[in-house]
Amino acid sequence: MSIFHSMDTTGSALTAQRLRMDVISSNMANADTTRAKRVNGKWVPYTRKTVTLTPKEGSFSNYLNVAMGGNDKMGNGVKVSSINEDTSTPYKLVYDPTNPDADKDGYVQTSNVDSLKEMVNLISATRSYEANVTVFNANKSMLSKALEIGK
Repeated sequence: MSIFHSMDTTGSALTAQRLRMDVISSNMANADTTRAKRVNGKWVPYTRKTVTLTPKEGSFSNYLNVAMGGNDKMGNGVKVSSINEDTSTPYKLVYDPTNPDADKDGYVQTSNVDSLKEMVNLISATRSYEANVTVFNANKSMLSKALEIGK
């Protein structure tokens, strides 16, 4: 295990949470978009996107450490395994007969983005990002103090 292992782990979490915040921001920006993509000649509203995080695969040094009888509980950080569209939540129907996207009954399909849910997810991602910044700064401080010992 290198002395920078914890910084690598925290850095991967910072990158993942930043991407998660970007996807949430995209969802919020497109909450009222009724023409996101064309499917079979018909416009479809914006579909909410979600981020899936998974642990990183083990590195060679981790496998070597386990083989030598070391601690096999070391974390490797996280990675974004996929960005998926939320197809389980239906599109919202809004009555607006003057809208050019309205169907024959006057209803318009709008995106399946729930602003309240997105704000909760954004707060969660922001708090996680802030916690990882705190961990990174504490680790940096400890490494600096360790270098001062040698003076």
